[in-house]
Amino acid sequence: MELPVNSPYAPPKYVMLSGNNDNQGNLRPPPYRRNIPRYHSKKSRGSCLFKCICCCYCCLFFLTALILGLTFLLYNMYRPKVPSYNVDSFGVHAFELQSDMSLFTEFVVVVKAENPNSYMGFLYGKNSQVNVSYSDSQLCSGKIPNFYQPRKNTTMINIVLKGTSPFGSGLQQALLENRHTGKIPLLVRVKAPINVVLGRFPLRGFDVYVNCSLVIDNLSPNKKVKILSAKYDYDIDFNWF
Repeated sequence: MELPVNSPYAPPKYVMLSGNNDNQGNLRPPPYRRNIPRYHSKKSRGSCLFKCICCCYCCLFFLTALILGLTFLLYNMYRPKVPSYNVDSFGVHAFELQSDMSLFTEFVVVVKAENPNSYMGFLYGKNSQVNVSYSDSQLCSGKIPNFYQPRKNTTMINIVLKGTSPFGSGLQQALLENRHTGKIPLLVRVKAPINVVLGRFPLRGFDVYVNCSLVIDNLSPNKKVKILSAKYDYDIDFNWF
């Protein structure tokens, strides 16, 4: 049996939805929300690293250019020159054959050191070394005394050398032949550590190596020795580090 339209028991034709915020009257479920993770781009990281590397290289380039510019300026301003060395005299204080067939020698070598620089002095260090050898056999050794050489100065350095060396038959024969001809070859090797002094400030140093091939007329003690010829070879080792 159908109910009349105006009957209170008949269902309504449509349903009104409530517009309030009450969860009970809201028939539509709330939307599902989630936080989307953010990822940093690898391209941006590489760009920052590249910029840092470029900045470091630019700083290094400007620092190197600054050091080279200062070096060039100081070089042109002070015009540094290497000191020169020459053997001025050679004296024999002892040349004695011992009972054990060893040879005791004592020489005094006077070296003329010239500093041609107008603005720089030289400070001679402690670790110097001077050796005198004959026919590849070292006879004696000594050291250069510590001293300061001012600018535009010439100094005579007295070096005392002493030593005992084996004196075999071959060395005796060669020495007798040289004494007979009046030409005795000797090799004087010098190592001199030097610090440059600019004004009152000591700077980095360098090592000077001098090999002097001498020919003298005799090795008699307390007798004047004449230098017949001298040949020099120089080398320099800069101690930058």
